[in-house]
Amino acid sequence: MSRNPRACRRPNLYLSGVDDMDPIIDLHSDSYFMGQALREARKAYAADEVPVGAVVVHEGRIISRAWNQVETLKDATAHAEMLALTAAQVALGDWRLEKCTLYVTKEPCPMCAGAIVHCRPERVVFGCPDAKAGAAGGWINLLDANPPLNHRCEVTPGVLGEECLYLLQSFFREARENKKRIKE
Repeated sequence: MSRNPRACRRPNLYLSGVDDMDPIIDLHSDSYFMGQALREARKAYAADEVPVGAVVVHEGRIISRAWNQVETLKDATAHAEMLALTAAQVALGDWRLEKCTLYVTKEPCPMCAGAIVHCRPERVVFGCPDAKAGAAGGWINLLDANPPLNHRCEVTPGVLGEECLYLLQSFFREARENKKRIKE
């Protein structure tokens, strides 16, 4: 045992399984930032938009936030990812989103994946997959295409995937019920 009074006394992690020196909440984790994207998705839900939210993170800080606004703006390109990418470019003063990560609650569609490739973020993290129209490995994979496009992104799927899927399913279930009620 060290007799140095300056020696750091940390708990034995192998015995306790807890490291008292680390914060309880990791503000730089994928789960934290996906939680922020989910906050944006809830805004879309409240506005009767498909509940998809996105945030762009640069060097550990959120530099843009967005939610789907297709109906609100009457613009088919107003997906959360597109709006978040545009706002991030403004925030950085550059169209290249180097050292950035895009967090989005649903796997990007082909339009958004194409924009992502051209903006060049390092990573894309998404919540729930989209087997019918996802372009990050669900239906096709434009973010890691072979032959490659001009940029490849590291992709991390499934972060808070159940929460993201539940929000989408709730929205579409409610929309079907409302449509059914109107017909009656």
